[in-house]
Formats: sequence, C-alpha cells, structure tokens
Amino acid sequence: MRARLALVITLCATALLDAQSPRQFVTTGGNPNLPFSTAVKAGGFIYVAGAIGDGTTPLARGDVRAQTRQTLDGIQRVLKEAGSSLSRAASVTIYLRNASDAAAMNEVYATYFPSAPPARTTVVVTQPLASADGLVEISMIAIPDGAERTVIHPDGWAKVPSPYSYGIKSGNTLFLSGLVSRNVTTNANVPGDITAQTKFVLDNAGAILKQAGMAYSDVVSSRVYLADDATFQAMNAAYRPYFADTPPARLTVKAGLPSADYAIELQMVAVKGDARSVATTPNADGTPGRANPNLSSAVRVGNTLYVSGITGNTPQNRGDAKAQTAEVLARTGRTLQAAGYSWSDVVDTTVFMADMTKFGDMNEVYRPTFGRSFPARATVGLPPVGGDTLVEMMFVAVK
Repeated sequence: MRARLALVITLCATALLDAQSPRQFVTTGGNPNLPFSTAVKAGGFIYVAGAIGDGTTPLARGDVRAQTRQTLDGIQRVLKEAGSSLSRAASVTIYLRNASDAAAMNEVYATYFPSAPPARTTVVVTQPLASADGLVEISMIAIPDGAERTVIHPDGWAKVPSPYSYGIKSGNTLFLSGLVSRNVTTNANVPGDITAQTKFVLDNAGAILKQAGMAYSDVVSSRVYLADDATFQAMNAAYRPYFADTPPARLTVKAGLPSADYAIELQMVAVKGDARSVATTPNADGTPGRANPNLSSAVRVGNTLYVSGITGNTPQNRGDAKAQTAEVLARTGRTLQAAGYSWSDVVDTTVFMADMTKFGDMNEVYRPTFGRSFPARATVGLPPVGGDTLVEMMFVAVK
C-alpha cells in the first residue's frame, strides 16, 4: 500500500512538473549517451531529432526501402509517446545519401502518408550520414493530437507530383515544403539561372502564403539549399527584395537537389498575428553587432525564437572543427541572450558540417553546452557557404 501511495505521489509530482514546464523531453528509442533528445514537445509542436533507423534494431545495410520503413516506424513510436502520430506530421526534412535512392524512398514513404501528407523538403547530402551505413535520415515537426492541422494548396494548382503538401498550417504557424523551380499547373521543371529560379520559387511561395492568409512579412525562418555555392551572391540579390523590411532568420548551404534542372530549393516557416521582434548577434566585446540585409540573426514571434544559421570560422581557427564549434556556440549564446533567451530554452538544433569525420570533435564541444536537457537535433553533411566554414548551426528556442 505504501509503495502504491508513493507511486501515486511520484506520478502527481511528475504531472505537476510537466504542467509547469514549457517542454517535454522524449527519449523513446534514443541512446541516452548521445547529446540530443529523440524529441522535444514545446510551443505547440513536437520537434523530432534526425533519425536513421529506429534506434533499437540493426540498420538494414544497403537497403533504402527498409531503412525508410525502420526510420518512420521509429518516429511513429516517438510521436505516440509525445501525444501525436505520423498523420499529425507538419514538416518533414529528408536527407538522402544517394540521389539514385529517391524513387525507392518515395515508394515506401508514400505508404505512411496515404492522404494529406506533411510539407516536405528532400536534399542529398555531400558527406556520409552520422551512421556510416545510413542511406536516409529523417527529421520532423509534428502537431499534437487535437490541434489544428490544415493542408494549404493554392487554388488552380495541380496535384503535387510527390507525397507532400505545399503547406501545413496549425494555428498561426505555416510550414512550407521545400520549393523548387517547378510549374505548379503542369508540374514541369522550369530551368533557368539562379536569379530566375529564386524569383520563381519565391513567387510560388507568395501564393502559398496568400492561400493561408499570410504574406512574406510573416516568414520567420528560411533554409536555402544551393546546388552551386558560387551562386550565393546572385541568390541574395534576388531574395532580398522579397523581405525588405524584416528579413527572416536564414541558413544557406550547398546540397544535392532532386533534379539537375534545379539551382535552388527553399524551405520556410511563417507565423501570423503575434508581435514580431528581431535580435542581432552582439560582438564579443558586448558592442552592437552589424545587421545583415539578407537575414535577421534571430526572429521572435510569441514565445518562439527562430535563430539563423550561425557560423564560427575566423582566420585563427581555419580547419579546426572544435574551435569553430566553440565560436558558433559563443555567438549563439550572445544571440539568445540579446533576444531574452538562454540555452535552457533551446528545443531544436540542426548542425550542418562540411566534413563529417569531424562529427566527434563537434560533439565534444557541443555536449557541455546543454547539461542533461538536450534539444532534438539533426546533424548532416551539407557544407555551409564559405570555403573555410566547417560548422553551421540553426536553432529554435521556446520560452
């Protein structure tokens, strides 16, 4: 009887703690020795870490179909613990090791989302995944059971040619798929230089935003994937006029894209209605940092802070992944503080690395930053723009 009473008291105390905390850490299927949580539930969403396989059974070597099944089955178990399911997925990012595996991955993926699939971005990594035998890594943002989940599809557009939706809206937040230069009424690729494709993609994004009752001014975060990093400045020149007032937080990396016709893939998040503020990363000496016309260091909407991809390369740390990681974290810490946040508020991290053999070096510096309450995280071999940049990190924080 005493043991049962103690258990009830413990469960009540845990429930009270969960009610008072804005975050719930999910560890089902995760390795407790790794510096990330399997998922974190915060701010009305569930941020699922990048997964390769299910975390419990041996990875099916050389078989992308089997690995896709293992990974989605594992994520389904994680979401169940968090009070959600795959059918509640809002945004999915898929990192493929080989472009030739795209069709096989899609074949399996489509069976898990027979209707109203989530928004999705698919890119091909240039380095091995965190697991040497991994062929596919999947990260996800899902919506808890009972909350709004609406598919956004502009009037007059053709059915999406692959298993994804152009946008998923929940409350005041809209997740857009990774958009490429594709004609939305014929689904034919639209070749062109980076300037033409950037404008084409952003014009299509504007139609999705409008269908959701939003505008470019509501975009809070974007990820730009370039087929050729030499096009970076031309992309900026085409991108900048769409966000003239307060540009969203942004990250830009080089990646393999779904077709050789594509020069750019652009993924965005928009939030409507709440007051919006921006923070600029302060200098190390505490003086105000310099604003970037192409992006905001961080954008806060409501209780959520979207932080741009932050790099840490300096002339002194060239080629040193540990030193660059330390500088990334130092700059991020100053950015969080300037926005009124701390490391304990971070719920999701994406790490982009130019050289995945430095994965352990990055982890060695990253781990102490968070103590024991790690955010969800994906780490992928996509090189940041800039030849000396080894590490770039993008964060989401929730109060």
